[in-house]
Amino acid sequence: MEFLIISGLSGGGKSMAAGILEDQGYYCVDNLPVELIVPFAGHCMSATGRYEKVLLVSDVRGGQTFDGLFRALDGLDQMGCRYRILFVEASQDVIIRRYKETRHRHPLQTGDTILKDAVERERTLLAPVRARADLILDTTNLNHAQHRSALLRLLGPEEDRPGMSVTVCSFGYKYGIPSTADLVFDVRFLPNPYYIAELREHTGLDREIRDFLNSYQQTKDYLTRLEELLAFTLPLYEEEGKTNLVIAVGCTGGQHRSVAVAEVIGDFVSKRGYATVIRHPRLEEKKREGQA
Repeated sequence: MEFLIISGLSGGGKSMAAGILEDQGYYCVDNLPVELIVPFAGHCMSATGRYEKVLLVSDVRGGQTFDGLFRALDGLDQMGCRYRILFVEASQDVIIRRYKETRHRHPLQTGDTILKDAVERERTLLAPVRARADLILDTTNLNHAQHRSALLRLLGPEEDRPGMSVTVCSFGYKYGIPSTADLVFDVRFLPNPYYIAELREHTGLDREIRDFLNSYQQTKDYLTRLEELLAFTLPLYEEEGKTNLVIAVGCTGGQHRSVAVAEVIGDFVSKRGYATVIRHPRLEEKKREGQA
C-alpha cells in the first residue's frame, strides 16, 4: 500500500495536488483529524487490495501545532506502515496574490491580522513539517498542467508514471477539420494520386500510393522535417502535462495523401515510446458503407 501525506502552505497548491492524485487512483481524505490517522491506516492495511494508494491532507486547519501529527507518524512507524510526506509550498507573493484573486480567507487570519502576517506565521508553524518531508513541491511558477507534470515526476520512478498517448488521424478537408485536433498538418500540396486512374481507387494504406508519393523528393523532405518537428515538440507537450495529443493530417478527401502521411507519423511516434493510435475515419466510413 502506498500511503502519502500532503501538507504545506495554505494557497500553496495542496488541493490541486490532491485533485490531480485522486485522478491517478488515490483514495483521498482531506483534513482527517490526526487522532484518526493511525486507526485509518490500520483499516487500510487490513483491507487487502481495497486501498492500494491512500492520500491524506493535513494542514493548519487541524490545529496550531503539529505535535499530534508527529505522534501519528510515530504510530505509523510502529505499525510498519510505510509513508511519505509531500510538502507543497509557494512564494509569499504568489500565495498572497492567489488569496486576493480567490477572495478566500487565510485560515490563520483572525481579527486585525493582515494576510501577509498570516502567511508568515503559517510558514513558521509548518517549518518542522517541512523539515520532516520526503518530497517538496514548489508551485510558485507552475500552472495546472505544469503542476500535474511536476507532481507525477516527483512521486515515482519514470516507468510507473502515466505517459502521454498520441492519436494520429487522417481527414479530408472537404468534410471538415476534426474538432479534437491539437496539431493539424495540411498535405494537400503533395502530388495527388486521385488524378491517376490506376491509383484512384487505392488508399494511403496501399503500397502503390506510398511508392507514388515517395517518388517525389518534396515528400521525402517534408516527412524528414515533420519528424524533426515532432521529435522536438512531443516531449514539450508531455512536460507541459498533456495526457493525450491528437495529430490530424488532412488532404482533400482523406483517402490518399493524408492516410499515407498519418501512417508514417504514427509509426514514428510509436517508435519514440508513446502509446499511439492511428485512425482513418474516412476509410472507416467507406468500409461501413460497403458493408451496409
